[in-house]
Amino acid sequence: MKKVLLLLFFSFFLYGQKFAVVTKVNSTIPSLSKAKVKMIFLKKQKMSGDTVLIPINLSPSNKVRKSFEHTILGMSRNRLKSFWTKEHYLGHRPPLTMKSFKSVLSFIKKIDGSIGYVPLSEVNKEFKILYKWEEQ
Repeated sequence: MKKVLLLLFFSFFLYGQKFAVVTKVNSTIPSLSKAKVKMIFLKKQKMSGDTVLIPINLSPSNKVRKSFEHTILGMSRNRLKSFWTKEHYLGHRPPLTMKSFKSVLSFIKKIDGSIGYVPLSEVNKEFKILYKWEEQ
């Protein structure tokens, strides 16, 4: 019962919220489709032109990450863990993980090719929006 109430609470909190995948404003990375974002965060696409892509995740317990995994990656937490376990044995590592929106945005401002996702309300003129989605 507690799990159901908790799920309803988070669903209500996220309903209608808008999110964005961003990079630094002067980046040469073009706007992305949902499919391209998924490829980048699953590390199936590692370059954009001459730029090495560095995807950044939020911590696993973050509500925005849960929305990203469900809406953009289309994967459950267990399926994603299984995916990265298999990739580990092929020598591939998952995206970097950061604890807060502030740390994600700070990293993006400093490192070329880095991209991350945050609530749209956190995005300012220092960032370029590559993709947007809304939780429904």
